[in-house]
Amino acid sequence: MHNGGMHSNASGTELVVVLEHLVTFIRQVSTAGDLSAAASSALNRLGRDGPLGLTELAHAQRASQPGMTQLVTRMEREGLVRRTANSDDRRAVLVEATDAGLDLVRRRRAERAEALQRMLDRLDPQDQAAIAAALPALDRLVSARPSD
Repeated sequence: MHNGGMHSNASGTELVVVLEHLVTFIRQVSTAGDLSAAASSALNRLGRDGPLGLTELAHAQRASQPGMTQLVTRMEREGLVRRTANSDDRRAVLVEATDAGLDLVRRRRAERAEALQRMLDRLDPQDQAAIAAALPALDRLVSARPSD
C-alpha cells in the first residue's frame, strides 16, 4: 500500500488491510435496527440463502449451537426471524427471515450503499473506474471460495 495504492500483483496482506478497513466502515454506517455484528451476519445469510436449519446456520456462521439458539431467540422476539418445521424432518427446525427481517436487511444494505457511494463520489474518475473494473474479479474470488 505504498505510494497511493496496490500494485498490479496485489498481495493477500494488502487486500486484507483494505478489506478490514472497509468492513469496519460498513459496520459503522449500518445502524438500522441496531443489530449486533453476529445478528446482522446471520440475518444477511438467511436473506441470501433462505431458510436454514439451526445447526446449519450455526456452522455457516462459525457459532456454537447454543450461541446461535440464543441469537435466533433474540431475533425471533424482535420479529426478524421465525422458526418453522422442516418438511423433510419434522423433528428439525428451520430458521427463516421474516418480511420485517428482510426489510431490515434491505435498509441496512441501502445505508451502506449510500455511504459507499458518497466515498466513491470523492474519488477521481480513474480510481472509480479501477474499483468498478475490480468488482467482477472480487466477486469471482468470493464465489470460488470453499463452501462454508
